[in-house]
Amino acid sequence: MNVLIDTPIWSLALRRKAGKLNRGERLLVEEWKDVVREGRARLAGAIRQEILSGIREERDFERLCQRLRAFDDIPAETGDHERAAAFFNACRAKGVTPTSIDMLICALAERHGLDVFTTDRDFPRYATIVPIRLHAARSTK
Repeated sequence: MNVLIDTPIWSLALRRKAGKLNRGERLLVEEWKDVVREGRARLAGAIRQEILSGIREERDFERLCQRLRAFDDIPAETGDHERAAAFFNACRAKGVTPTSIDMLICALAERHGLDVFTTDRDFPRYATIVPIRLHAARSTK
């Protein structure tokens, strides 16, 4: 199964120093490495933008841009944005307030049959309302 990797996982793997990761975070990075090595990692443009935002040093920004260029973006189409808005409305009707980007991630994952790999605590709530699957790291299952 291919996996749409969300910003928190990419950030752990590419922005944090390995020596500063706790055991659980190291396991998540190992899972990220496995998914990437297996050719199952997918990236969305909105996630790319989030990963690259807030980097202070131009050199670090360029280095990260270069690493991420190995991954093509899943293109978002008009229908994905419409589906994301419908997901947003469904979540709000159930008392869950999502972000527009999270709902776009859900819409892309649904359309492409991808599991979402994230540590964002909102996604398990979304998964009870919208038709997405969450990826569980094999080492933490």
